[in-house]
Amino acid sequence: MNKFWLGVFAVLAIACGKKQETKVVQSKKKLDKPNIIFLLADDLGYGELGSYGQKTIRTPFLDEVAKKGLKFTDFYAGTSVCSPSRAVLMTGKHTGHLSIRGNKGKWEGKKWDRVALKKSETTVAEVLQTAGYQTAMIGKWHLGVPEDVSTWAHGRGFDYAVQEQWGEDKNGNEIDERVHWVNNDQDSIFYNYNKYKCLDEFRTNFALEYLDKKSDDKPFFLYMSYRIPHAHEFFLSKTDLYVDKIEEWPEIERRHAARITMLDAQIKRLFDKLKQSGELENTLIVISSDNGPTNENHHSYRFFDSSGGLKGYKRDLYEGGIRVPMIAYWEGKIRSGATTQFPATFYDILPTFAEVAGVAAPKEIDGISILPELLGKKQKGHEFLYWEIQEGPTVKGFRQATRIGKWKAVRYGNNYHTELYNLETDMQETKDVSALHPEIVAQAEGILKRESEKNKHFPFSGGVFKE
Repeated sequence: MNKFWLGVFAVLAIACGKKQETKVVQSKKKLDKPNIIFLLADDLGYGELGSYGQKTIRTPFLDEVAKKGLKFTDFYAGTSVCSPSRAVLMTGKHTGHLSIRGNKGKWEGKKWDRVALKKSETTVAEVLQTAGYQTAMIGKWHLGVPEDVSTWAHGRGFDYAVQEQWGEDKNGNEIDERVHWVNNDQDSIFYNYNKYKCLDEFRTNFALEYLDKKSDDKPFFLYMSYRIPHAHEFFLSKTDLYVDKIEEWPEIERRHAARITMLDAQIKRLFDKLKQSGELENTLIVISSDNGPTNENHHSYRFFDSSGGLKGYKRDLYEGGIRVPMIAYWEGKIRSGATTQFPATFYDILPTFAEVAGVAAPKEIDGISILPELLGKKQKGHEFLYWEIQEGPTVKGFRQATRIGKWKAVRYGNNYHTELYNLETDMQETKDVSALHPEIVAQAEGILKRESEKNKHFPFSGGVFKE
């Protein structure tokens, strides 16, 4: 990228980052359909919010939202790493039925690289467009390939999309991930990381501007994909938060805590904007995380008990890798201050939003609408939940899991053994009881074999079992 364009991007960033002016806005007219917002944190662990037991990191606003909304104790991400988990969220399909099973896959036997979501896999944004929604996505997409902009968010159902991208473009040039692309490559804005306290402050500015500029005559769907608390050094916050802990905590841990507290503040900005415009009371807001807590870049997930006492972390299919916070807020609709133990997951989000919008979900999905649970009505459950992941090109990286009621089965591809845990008595998965319940193991293995469809990009899809 030449100096001229870097200068242009810097000027645009300054313009974008100007302080939001406070306006007195009259309540907007009540629409027939509610607005929908999904707020997705990046690697936020089950135990990293105060409402989920965190004792040290401060999340006052999200804790207040939990008191006014519905908190799920048994909610699961699509899987335990970014790309496939987000693919589950977007399509309503579990990982065994998706084109994306890991952050990277096999290409023509030559390389291990990104895999894009297939055009035949309908996204939640495309579904909501059919219901008359204007759609927006801001932040981390992670479901496309850099050389094909048609796989980016704007090409997958989002009328307005601001996203980062990395890798090499179609000409083999490295893409600067500080550049945020608007509507694929129609425009670009440079993220000046010396100007903002955190990347998500920069991104929230785009969301607030979108809420000002969108049409008031149609409901909207906003997918806000944050980067906090992902542990890459490039995105470390420049902050004075927790300065009293400088001597006590390693710097990586202080900044980890600071980023989560900053995320809390950015979400508050969004709620405040909706309240100011009179749209909060007609908006369903769901808050969650794409997988369990990170343990990378010298940060330890144990330092703040980020898994909330659960076994494992990001990339594991034990509870710590996939069980995540989920808070739903809808003023006057969702019962305030309630908690539910209903087991739900990312592939339930698409059919839930479709029902809220009054349209049919695609037939070939794995999720069910959990709108009845949100509204305190009778809710049908899942026969089972399913996850898989391919971490790297070897059999060691292929993992599967299923939950059948209180039973949780976990199978790591290279040891040819199906572990079994009773979550009712052992939520921390400390005691493998597979030898005591062979009939449950057989049922679980039947699910693991059946639900993983073969995928040419992921060599161990279909399961790893000895004959």
